[in-house]
Amino acid sequence: MAESTRDIKRRMQSIDNTRQITKAMEMIAAAKLRRVQERVERSRPYLERLTDTLGRVVQAAKKEGDELPIMAQTREGSRRCLVVMTSDRGLAGGYNANILRQTDRYMRDYDDVQLILVGRKARDYYRRRGQNFLAEYVNLGDHITFRQAQEMSQVVEEFYANELFDQVDIVYNYFVNSVTQRVRVRPILPIPEPPEEAERTGPQPLYWFEPSFAGVLNTLVPQFVQTSLFQALLEASASEQGARMTAMRSATDNATEMIRDLTLSFNRARQDAITKEISEIVGGAEALQSR
Repeated sequence: MAESTRDIKRRMQSIDNTRQITKAMEMIAAAKLRRVQERVERSRPYLERLTDTLGRVVQAAKKEGDELPIMAQTREGSRRCLVVMTSDRGLAGGYNANILRQTDRYMRDYDDVQLILVGRKARDYYRRRGQNFLAEYVNLGDHITFRQAQEMSQVVEEFYANELFDQVDIVYNYFVNSVTQRVRVRPILPIPEPPEEAERTGPQPLYWFEPSFAGVLNTLVPQFVQTSLFQALLEASASEQGARMTAMRSATDNATEMIRDLTLSFNRARQDAITKEISEIVGGAEALQSR
């Protein structure tokens, strides 16, 4: 019985060591989340405004019959490119699994899909499956920079301009809060059409584009692609930290529950050992008295 209590104490110590690690990881993830969440909230309005403005420029150019630059043209083909954004590390619950599941579903829905992979988890997953991909980006770190988005954008724009595919989408986790992240597939090329608005009454705004529609689009389209990728990277980073914080909190709570159960088992085993020793002492005393 003494050996049993020793084993239980060893397990309790091991679980407590793990609990300290998961608690520290939860606190680190929470600190990182606060920093990146502020950047996400600041960048969202800019992307929304840029998307709306660019869509209106394309719409106005079509009405005027102007020829659009290659990057702003809509194509009839069905070839697609999907930018898949995962993390480099695990221990984040279902964060990466949800992205990879959505990517597999996307590839089943469309016949001709090329992949650009962001994060070690996506790269390793599709390597094991023997899936070819156009480019990979790993070890981006916790501090996402606009330069990283520009490097990805150069690859996307070059391939799109050379008609390697006809549409580009991004799949990533959209950050809602530290507990909730939603997988989202968002198109970036061709330029999304602006939402239709109800007919307005009264004076209407008049837009004047200089030097031309093509000149404005040649400047805005690359900026839009870069900003879209940058925003998705920020959303993915915030979602990763939120998912990791939640997963580590759950692991810490589970470890605490296991230690509680083991403490009860330890006390029960120790009580059994004491009871057995008392019984043996009483039995020995009775044996001596009976002689």
